[in-house]
Amino acid sequence: MAHSRQARKRVRQNKRRVAVNRARISRIRTFIRRVEEAIASGDKRQAEEALRAAQPEIMRGAQKAVLHRRTAARRVSLLARRVGALPDG
Repeated sequence: MAHSRQARKRVRQNKRRVAVNRARISRIRTFIRRVEEAIASGDKRQAEEALRAAQPEIMRGAQKAVLHRRTAARRVSLLARRVGALPDG
């Protein structure tokens, strides 16, 4: 249990920050899942749209330090490569 005023304030701030970060991570996962579902369905146009929506969300997560910047770049790159490999249709 925190005893000083500063430590109590830190506990409050950390609770708030954890809630915000959890929401961000959940949002990023949702966007990634949408891209993967579009890839699985084989619809290139839908996958490209989903990727365009997911990319800024993933990079924002890196900017806010929810994801490491290289992890974010790798995820975007892998998704883009998978979308690009889909046959035009």
